[in-house]
Amino acid sequence: MIRQKMLESEKEARIVRKIVLIIAIVLVLFILIIGGGGFLYINSSLKPIDPHSKVQKKVEIPIGSSVTGIGETLEAHGIIKNAKVFKYYVKFKNEGGFMAGVYELSPSMDIAEIVGRLKTGKVLAKPAVKMTIPEGKQLKEIAAIIAKATKQNEENVFKQLNDVTFVKGFMEKYPNLLTKDILNSQVKYPLEGYLYPATYSFYKKNPALEEMVNAMLEKTQSVVMDYTEKREEKKLTVHQLITMASLIEEEATEKADRKTISSVFYNRMNKGMPLQTDPTVLYAQGKHKQKVYYKDLEVNSPYNTYKHKGMPPGPIANAGKVSIEAALEPEKTDYYYFLATAGGKIIFTKTLEEHNKEKAKHISNNK
Repeated sequence: MIRQKMLESEKEARIVRKIVLIIAIVLVLFILIIGGGGFLYINSSLKPIDPHSKVQKKVEIPIGSSVTGIGETLEAHGIIKNAKVFKYYVKFKNEGGFMAGVYELSPSMDIAEIVGRLKTGKVLAKPAVKMTIPEGKQLKEIAAIIAKATKQNEENVFKQLNDVTFVKGFMEKYPNLLTKDILNSQVKYPLEGYLYPATYSFYKKNPALEEMVNAMLEKTQSVVMDYTEKREEKKLTVHQLITMASLIEEEATEKADRKTISSVFYNRMNKGMPLQTDPTVLYAQGKHKQKVYYKDLEVNSPYNTYKHKGMPPGPIANAGKVSIEAALEPEKTDYYYFLATAGGKIIFTKTLEEHNKEKAKHISNNK
């Protein structure tokens, strides 16, 4: 009786093991089929839709297009098979810097070739409006550049750039970039410092100001968000980062080491000293002057870093990538002062006594 039960148990165990084995084999085959099928599909999607096609299609990539948007546009025009595969390819390859424009593309092109075309900006049409925003420009100057490029009234452009409704529309679109800090009552102009210095091309004869500002904000966001980890390590908000970068940009010369200038600013703040940077005084006055006098230092403004400690309420100009990096990665120094000579050289010193000696040598004696 016992032996019979044991034989029956062994038989049941063999059946269970057989069932488990069959299920395991089925699962492995299923995974291999799905995985293999997925690999084959992705591999196929990276290749041309039709390698022998001679069709050329005009495809417009608008200003400010995201990678997702570009992929969807290409798929809709029959240039690529799958927008998501395009998106993941771009992210995996760490590609970027795509340029807006009207392109002539073909289903015979693979994704690598398409990406290369979009990066080099080999467009079919010439831009109707092209403008360059240099580094260190203030919002008023940028308004003048836009007005000249689009043949608009400079005052009207500047007024619209500061319109609260206009600004809030972009705050909704770029919440991680344009925070409530830009609407602080002490901030002079909300978009100051946020319009990235670069060359922009537009393919409409009369591009709307919204389109142009969107292109600049899109560029700013793409640059700034690359430094999110470093910014958070330094415990800076986006607004503080852009503000500090603008101070460095305005103080630096072509020969200057921005990271050393950055170290001076941080050293002074850490010691509770005012930054005492002349460009903030001129910004407070709304003037451009070669020299700052003692009477200028008395201007009553939250931007006057001779009177107020810490950073000013907001940026005082736009800053390029080098200044943004300097704001995040200052040199480790024990400098607390610097001055620029007539030749553009920056002299760094540790004490006020050393600073005054250099000032007498290079500035006071050259009056």
